[in-house]
Amino acid sequence: MPQADLKYSSDLSLDVPNLLAEIEALILRHDGGAGACKGRAYPAETAHHSHVLLEVQVLNKPHRDAAFMQGLLADLVGLLDAALPKGTERAVSLGFAEPFYATGQA
Repeated sequence: MPQADLKYSSDLSLDVPNLLAEIEALILRHDGGAGACKGRAYPAETAHHSHVLLEVQVLNKPHRDAAFMQGLLADLVGLLDAALPKGTERAVSLGFAEPFYATGQA
C-alpha cells in the first residue's frame, strides 16, 4: 500500500485530486500488486519560493530492486513535470517504508 505526500506552495494552481490519481495509476503500471496509493496533499500558505515536493513510499519487497525504483522515480518526475507550470521548482523523493511499519484495515 504505497503512500504519496504532495507538499506545495499554495500560490500554484494544481489539479491535486487528478494528480494524486495519476500517481496511483503510475505506481500500479509499474507494480500491479501495489494496491491503492494513500495520497495526501499539503498546500503551504507560507513559502519562501514556489515549489512542489512529492514524497512516495512503498513497502520493501524483493521485486522492488534498484532498477525498479529508478524506473519508477524517473516516471514520477516526468508525471510531475508534465503537471506543473513550466519553470516550477520541484523535488521527488521515492523510498521504502520503515522496517517496522504495518499497513492494512481496522
